Amino acid sequence: MEPITILWADDEIESLQSQILFLESKGYQVKSFASGFEALQFVDDNAVDVVFLDESMPGITGLETLTKLKTSHPNIPVVLITKNETESLMDEAIGSQITDYLLKPVNPNQVLLCLKKIIDNKRLISEKTTTAYQQQFRELFMAFNNNPDYKDWAEIYKKLVYWELEMEKTDSAEMREILATQKQEANTEFSKFVTKKYAEWVKPAAADTPIMSHDLMQFKVLPHVEKGTPLFFVLVDNLRFDQWKAIQPLFAENFRILEDETYYSILPTATQYSRNAIFSGLLPVDIEKKFPEQWKNDDEQGGKNLYEEVFLNALLKRLKKDDLKVSYNKILTYADGLQLVNNIHNLLQNDLNIIVYNFVDMLSHARTEMEVLKELAADEASYRSITRSWFEHSALNQALKKIAGKNIKLILSTDHGSVRVKTPCKVIGDKQTTTNLRYKHGRNLDYNPKEVLAFKDPRQAGLPVPTVNSAFIFAKEDEYLCYPNNYNYYANYYKNTFQHGGISLEEMIVPIIKMVSK
Repeated sequence: MEPITILWADDEIESLQSQILFLESKGYQVKSFASGFEALQFVDDNAVDVVFLDESMPGITGLETLTKLKTSHPNIPVVLITKNETESLMDEAIGSQITDYLLKPVNPNQVLLCLKKIIDNKRLISEKTTTAYQQQFRELFMAFNNNPDYKDWAEIYKKLVYWELEMEKTDSAEMREILATQKQEANTEFSKFVTKKYAEWVKPAAADTPIMSHDLMQFKVLPHVEKGTPLFFVLVDNLRFDQWKAIQPLFAENFRILEDETYYSILPTATQYSRNAIFSGLLPVDIEKKFPEQWKNDDEQGGKNLYEEVFLNALLKRLKKDDLKVSYNKILTYADGLQLVNNIHNLLQNDLNIIVYNFVDMLSHARTEMEVLKELAADEASYRSITRSWFEHSALNQALKKIAGKNIKLILSTDHGSVRVKTPCKVIGDKQTTTNLRYKHGRNLDYNPKEVLAFKDPRQAGLPVPTVNSAFIFAKEDEYLCYPNNYNYYANYYKNTFQHGGISLEEMIVPIIKMVSK
């Protein structure tokens, strides 16, 4: 392995011989120069791993050298060494993308520690992450085999997401594989738990149930509405908890996060069920009863999410909050996004502003169909990365930045998540059977009862009965439901795509985040 090469530029380089000899004794190769000009010429012609720059050199200063160096070699780490502790100098140096700075006189151990942070940082973090996860592995395993309730499952999932994000810092493919297996085992146990409990949760006046889609407005959004302080409730369709964690740092630049929580999406974890339940405050079976003209089942013609604002107004009236000044904004296109950016200040006049943003859902569907997106979002980490990149450059982020300094409240949530599917399961049905991959309803469904959660009477799941004798089935864990005809083609086509509608930690336990302006 080649030794690490350090370039050290200082007009008093002779006085630094003891530090240079110390570094060489530790296996580093040090090239020393008395001016910025010589340093720049050397970097242009030779490979360098780290540059140490004296700030106050004659001829060309350290900051001037730094600017030229970053223009031609932006990725080389640079440590500025200075006698000057003024804040303005530090600001200028940090703004010029220094990696670190040291104050004169420097001692050899300071220099060594600085190098370890720069050169060995990734390796040290990787080793620490691996060790820490190994210590938590048994604790997590015991947690999901110790009869957890719905609150425990939310905490288990948060911890698994935490480790999934931490594992991005490690090079250990083996540890990532162990974590993936543990998450798979957690999903197996979670699916058993939901299978056992779900019918109880959706019974009228059920006790000790999680906050679910139809409870969200009443218990997690409307209690925070306060006259004189506009509340923005932003619902990003199909945003998983790990995707929220990927974009959290971007929110944290402008907002203070007060609550970082989760709630449970109803089944099916699909937009026309969960989002209509959110804005109506009702389970789908009750939406159909109260709004027979507006409710559409999967097999009926027409848009399934056209009446959310109607449902919301009815909910506000039922809760005696119809005196609130409310706006409802649905962002489906790029033009809608630009309109939101231009109109965001006008929304400050309202008590409650609903913004439904439909990007992540489109991303998951497009990834199924488009080869280029399969490549870009090949796995969980890249799926998170695309979500972060989208949000960073989105109209939603621009709009929120425009009101970030105002006296507002912000609640971010979603209607459901998605799961990467890997295991095909055969289902036989008649022509009326729906085509969804994570749930189906229809008459005469034939399936393996061990592979799905089935409701022969959909009302037991809080769902309408689309046709007489129509049953609902839900895929668990990483399964997806395929018909026998052309089975191998569809099994291969949909394998490793992100789907929703069924039972998994990723689909059901989703973020609800409360923030205020900094």
